[in-house]
Amino acid sequence: MKRQIFRLSALLLVGAMAFSACTKEGPMGLPGKDGKDGKDGRDGRDGVDGTAGCIQCHDNSQVNFAITAQWERSLHATGGLFVRNTNTCAGCHTSQGFREIIQTGSGNTAATINNPVPPNCYTCHNVHTTFTPADWGLSTTANVTFRIDPTKSHNFGKGNLCATCHQPRLPSPMPTMDGPSINITSATWGPHYGTAASIVAGKGGFEFGTGYTNSAHVNVITQSCVACHLTTASGIDGGGHMMNLGYTTSTGAAAVITTSCTTCHSNATDLNNLITAKKAELTALKTQLSDRLVQIGMLNPTTGRVNTGTWTSAQAGAFINYKLVSGDKGAATHNFPYAKKLLENSIAAIQ
Repeated sequence: MKRQIFRLSALLLVGAMAFSACTKEGPMGLPGKDGKDGKDGRDGRDGVDGTAGCIQCHDNSQVNFAITAQWERSLHATGGLFVRNTNTCAGCHTSQGFREIIQTGSGNTAATINNPVPPNCYTCHNVHTTFTPADWGLSTTANVTFRIDPTKSHNFGKGNLCATCHQPRLPSPMPTMDGPSINITSATWGPHYGTAASIVAGKGGFEFGTGYTNSAHVNVITQSCVACHLTTASGIDGGGHMMNLGYTTSTGAAAVITTSCTTCHSNATDLNNLITAKKAELTALKTQLSDRLVQIGMLNPTTGRVNTGTWTSAQAGAFINYKLVSGDKGAATHNFPYAKKLLENSIAAIQ
């Protein structure tokens, strides 16, 4: 038995030696060609902070919060008119619709806007487009062609953004000077409501007669709406992204934020007295014209809308001018000479 174990051990030893001899490495061969470099990876320790782009706008100055708080008190946010989302209204009443019409150049959207939202940051600015401060650029600065008179246009500077919508629409049918009578079939006929751009520019009214002039504001205030209405906010009364300049004080008195005006009108008391006087003058003329329109049966004194029927071109033009001036709550400061002449000449035309 011992002799068999010895023989088996000897055989294993010889086998191991043979195997070792077969796998023994020879001399090193020539070096091979260099392989292709791999793609460099990102160094996570030395890379750019993921928030570096965000903090260009979203810093700790709280400016964005202040602007948002102001906007939340504005009529843009609280007016509720964004529910007017059909294709003929959505272009100005909804944020999505406005972005569409400034891209297409059409006055209407292609269809009703679903899930409409009111005008907001994304409406007026190119938010989250480049993710840099350039995103605060305005969504449109193109000169404005008037809907009520497409032969006329105006450059409101940065205010082109505002005037795109804050302008009268084209009534249908539209009367022509010394033209035939027109048949009005809708009580909502007229230049619509936000008519400020037409008064500010001194264009688009139904201009009876002669004598039309403009306020110095038309040429002096190159950024138009933006220059005055986005003045430094005054508490919770107006200015900033609230954008209103007229407000009611805690005692119920009417007041106007004049911060942007004092560059030229250095005496604030005199300025406020001037504004009050011009407003009163326009109010008296509007009352005179509205009384005449009621007298001839064209203006419904209860609804403030037109009575349907057939009206002469002069009567229809006078109604348009009445609505143009009435629809611009700031007409006395925007362009008093033009607004006054529209009313005076309209009164004379339908006596």
